[in-house]
Amino acid sequence: MASRGGETELNTAAEQPAGARIGSLLLTNGSFSEKTLSAPHRVARSNTYPGPNAMHVTIAVVGCLDTKGEEVQFLKSVIEGEGHRAHVVDAGVLGEPPFAADTSRQAVAIAGGAPLEDLRAAGDRGKAIAVMSEGAAKIVSDLYAQKLIHGVVAAGGSANSTIGTAAMRALPVGFPKLMVSTLASGDVSHYVDTKDITLMYSVVDVAGINRISAKILANAARAVIGMAAGKPLAAESSRWSKPLLAATMFGVTTPCVTEARKVLEAAGYEVLVFHATGTGGRAMEGLIEDGYIAGVLDVTTTELADELVGGILSAGPRRLTVAGAAGVPQVVSLGALDMVNFGPRPTVPAKFADRKFYQHNAAVTLMRTTAEENAELGARIARRLNGARGPVRVLIPLRGVSLYAKAGGPFYDPEADAQCIAQLKKELRPEIEARELDTDINDPEFARAAANALIEMLQKTAHSENPGRTHTA
Repeated sequence: MASRGGETELNTAAEQPAGARIGSLLLTNGSFSEKTLSAPHRVARSNTYPGPNAMHVTIAVVGCLDTKGEEVQFLKSVIEGEGHRAHVVDAGVLGEPPFAADTSRQAVAIAGGAPLEDLRAAGDRGKAIAVMSEGAAKIVSDLYAQKLIHGVVAAGGSANSTIGTAAMRALPVGFPKLMVSTLASGDVSHYVDTKDITLMYSVVDVAGINRISAKILANAARAVIGMAAGKPLAAESSRWSKPLLAATMFGVTTPCVTEARKVLEAAGYEVLVFHATGTGGRAMEGLIEDGYIAGVLDVTTTELADELVGGILSAGPRRLTVAGAAGVPQVVSLGALDMVNFGPRPTVPAKFADRKFYQHNAAVTLMRTTAEENAELGARIARRLNGARGPVRVLIPLRGVSLYAKAGGPFYDPEADAQCIAQLKKELRPEIEARELDTDINDPEFARAAANALIEMLQKTAHSENPGRTHTA
C-alpha cells in the first residue's frame, strides 16, 4: 500500500500472502486503473482529507463476513483512507470471518433472539437471515442511540440486502443510509419501505473486487461519508423551528390540501404533505412515531378503502391509529373514500368486472366503492379514532369526498356516501366532534375549516405535557 502524488495504490502483491492475488487497482484523481492485484485492497489514508475543520465520523458497515468479507474490508478501507472510522457489524453465520469485526456475529445472533450455534445446527438459511436481520437492526439502533455511528453502508445480493436494509429501516429518517445491491434496479419497495434508504445498483455482482466493483463501492463509501460529515442544518433557524404538521393528499383532494396548507403556514406551521399511496400513509405514521409531528390534517383516508376492498394502495391495518396512540392532535375527513385503486385496466381482478370504473390515467384504474363498503369504512374510521389518546375532530363534506364524487362527477353517489357518514356517526364515541359541512371536500370553505380546527386544537394543547412530540432532524 502506498500513496504518492495524486495516486493511492490499493496494495501491492508484496503485501499479501502467496495465492492472495486477485488483481490490483490504482486510485488516480478519483478514477481506477488496473495494476498487479491483491486482497484485501486496503486504501491508503489520504493526507488531504478531511481538513482541519472537517467532521470525523464513524460509519457502520453491515455485512456477512463469511460471504462478503472482501467487500466489507474494501468499504472499511475506503472509509479509513478518507480519515474516518468504520464500525464493522458481522451478520454472517456459517463460514469463518476473514478478519475480526467490531460487533461479532455472535452478538448479532443473540440480539436477534437465537445463539449462533443454534442457527448453524439448524441449517435453515431463511431463519438465519431473519434472525441476523433482526439482530443487525437492534445492534445498529443501539449504536445510533449511543451516538457511536453517523451513517451506515452495506453491499451484497439478496441476503446482504435483506439484512443491511433491515438495519437501515430501524434508523430514523435523516440518518445517512446507503445500500449497494445487485437488486437495486428492480422492485425495491420491500427493502426501502418508508425510510430514506439510498440504493445504488452494483452493476456487477458483489463478488470480489475488480475495476468496476471497486469504483462503485468506493463511490458508496464516500457518498455515505459525505452525508454523515456534511455540515448539519441549523436547527435553531426560524425555518426549522416551526411546529411540524402532516397532511394527507391525493390528486382528487389536492385543492383542499393546498388551501389548508396556506392557512396553516400563515399561522406559523410547517406542513409535510404525504401522497396517500399506502407507502405515503405509513411514512407519515412512521414520522409520527419518531416524534417529528405535532399535528395531523388527515383529510385523505382513501388507503382504508384499498385495505378493505383489496386495492393496491393499502397502508395496512395500523392506518389511522398511530397519531391517536401518540396523543397527537388530528383532524380527520373522508377524502377519496369513493374509490379503490388498481393499476392498468387489465390488472383489475376479474371478480370486480361488474363494478363502476374510471380511468384516471393509463396506469391508474379507479373503482367506485359500494354503499356496503362505505358503511364498513365509516365504522372502521370510528373504531380506530375511538382509541385515540389525543384530541380528534372529524369534518364531513356532505357534497362529495373527492373531485370525482361531487355532483356531475363519475363517482357521484350520495347514497353510498351517506352510508359511510351514518355508520361513522353511529359508532364514533360521543366526545369526538363530527362536524358536517354543506360543501364538497375541495371547497375552500371546507379546507379553511379543517385547517382552523387543527390550529384550534394545537393552541389548546400547546402547554400540555405532550401535545405531539416534536423532533428536530
